[in-house]
Amino acid sequence: MSITIPVELGYEFEVKAPFKEVFEVLADVPTSAGFYPHVDQLVDLGGGAYRWEMAKIGLPQVNLQTVYASKYVSNKAKGTVVWTPVEGEGNARVSGSWHMTDRRTSTLIVLAVQGELTIALPALMKLVVAPVVGAEFERLTEQYIANLIERFGGEVD
Repeated sequence: MSITIPVELGYEFEVKAPFKEVFEVLADVPTSAGFYPHVDQLVDLGGGAYRWEMAKIGLPQVNLQTVYASKYVSNKAKGTVVWTPVEGEGNARVSGSWHMTDRRTSTLIVLAVQGELTIALPALMKLVVAPVVGAEFERLTEQYIANLIERFGGEVD
């Protein structure tokens, strides 16, 4: 038996770096992934698709590793990087987008992420596990954003 845990996050922040620099970092998946905490391995599947293998969390007897693949498409003219799930890869499906707006002396960034993680656990465990998984995903994503903000010279006040 398994449970599926949905996660949806959205963030908006403005950094001091110019649009060109921000786009180059966020459109380059290996570079961008380097700022996300606890990535054990990022595997290039070709054609703009990457498999993310996150570090295992939990105890030695009971642990969880999130693995998923997404295909990335960037469009500099629109200021977007969009990713969609690759079927048959891992135990999670993750989609989302970066939207970047050039503000001359800064760049406005909007991140939207939708995902679902499937874990082999009894249905009764969902009430206990779902909030923990959701909180951990949110914590890691917020650390990712903080790392990017630092890379881009800070947030606009």
